[in-house]
Amino acid sequence: MSDAPRRFAALRNRSCATYLTGAALMMMADNIEHVITYWVLWQKFHSPALAGFEVISHWLPFLLLSVPFGQLADRYDCRRIIQAGALLFALVSIAWGVLFATDTVTVGAACVLLVLHGTAGALWGPAEQLMLHDFVDRSELPSAVRLNATFRSLGILFGPVVGALLLFGLGAQAGILVNALFYAPLIVFLFVTRFTGHTRDAGVRRAPSGFREAFRTLRLVRTDRTLVSMLVLAGLGSFFIGASLQTTMPAFADRLGAGSASGLAYGALLFATGAGGVVGGVLLEATNRIPPTVGSAVTSTLAYGGSILIFALTGWYWLALILLFIGGMANLASMSISQTVVQLLAPPAERGRVVGLYGVSANGLRMGSGLTVGLFGQLVGVAPALAWSSGALLAGTLIAGGIAERGRRRLTR
Repeated sequence: MSDAPRRFAALRNRSCATYLTGAALMMMADNIEHVITYWVLWQKFHSPALAGFEVISHWLPFLLLSVPFGQLADRYDCRRIIQAGALLFALVSIAWGVLFATDTVTVGAACVLLVLHGTAGALWGPAEQLMLHDFVDRSELPSAVRLNATFRSLGILFGPVVGALLLFGLGAQAGILVNALFYAPLIVFLFVTRFTGHTRDAGVRRAPSGFREAFRTLRLVRTDRTLVSMLVLAGLGSFFIGASLQTTMPAFADRLGAGSASGLAYGALLFATGAGGVVGGVLLEATNRIPPTVGSAVTSTLAYGGSILIFALTGWYWLALILLFIGGMANLASMSISQTVVQLLAPPAERGRVVGLYGVSANGLRMGSGLTVGLFGQLVGVAPALAWSSGALLAGTLIAGGIAERGRRRLTR
C-alpha cells in the first residue's frame, strides 16, 4: 500500500532522525534555561515587571526578526545559521553561570541576556524548517514537520522536569552550565551532514535580501488565499491563547485544586497540555489519516479553541485535565498542518522568508496573549478572559476558513 511507507517516513531518513533528536535536545535546553533563570531572578529581585519582560523578550525577536532571518536562510547555508543560533544559546547559558557564580546578576544584565536568548530562537526558526525541506522529498515533508513538532513537544515536556532536577540537584550555577552542553549534539551533527537547506533547490535563483524584498514577499503572499489563511490561523491561536495557558495555570490550579493538593494539580495540568502534544503528534504520524489541507487546519484550530473555551469555564478538575490534553493534541495538529501547507506552497526562491512570516504569526504574536488574557484578566478575571479569548479564536477561525474556502487548494502527497 502506498500509505504505509509514509508513516514515520522522516525517521527512516537517518539524517533527518538525527537532526530531530538534536533539535529536541535544543528545545529542552531552551526550556531548562527558563526554569533555572526565572527561578533565580524571582528569588533575587521579586519583580513582576521583570517577569513580564521575560515573556516579552522571548517573543519580541520572533515578531521583529523572523522575516530578516528568513532572508538569511534563503541565501546562506542553513547549517551555519542554526549553529550560530545554538552557539548563542549556549553562550547565554554560560554567561548566566558566570553571573550566578560571581553573584553579579543585575536587572540590566538579565534583560540583555533574555533578549539574546530570544534572538537565538528567532534566528534558528526559519533555517530549521528549510533543513526539514532538504532532508526529505515533498511527499515526506508532512511527516517531517509533524515529527519535528512532536520532538519539540517532547523537549518542552521534559525541559521543566530536567531543569528542576538540575536546579535543585546541582544548584543554579552548575545546572545552567550543564545546560549549555545540550546544544552540542546538534552543533556537531551540522558539521557532518551534507544537507545545507538548499541541496534540493540548488538550481533555484535566490531572491535578493533587503527591506524592499521583504515587502515584496508580503505582496506575493497576499495574492494566495491559502497561504494567507494559514498565516492567519497560526496568528489567531498565538495572539488569543499563545503563552497565556502556562502563565495563568497557577490561577487555574488554585481554582480547580484544593489546599495542599493544588501544587500537584498545577503540575498535572501543565503536563496534560504537553503530553497531549506528544501523543497527538505520534497518533497523527501513526494513523496518517489527517491530510495537510486547509479544512484540516481549520478543524483542528476549532477543536483547540473549543477545548480551551470549555476548560476556562469548567469547575471540574478531571474534565479540565482531559480538555487540556485534547487541546494539546489539537494545537499540535493545527500548527503542524498549517506549517506544512505554508512550506508546500512557498516559492522555492523565497521559502525562507515565507517561513519567516509564519514565524512572525505563529511565534511573534504570542506576545498578544499577554494582553488578551493577562491584562484583560486583571479586569474581568483570568477564567473569563481566557473564555472570551477562546471565543474570539473560534470566530476568527471560522472567518479565515470561509475566506480560504473561496480559493481552496487541496494539497496531495
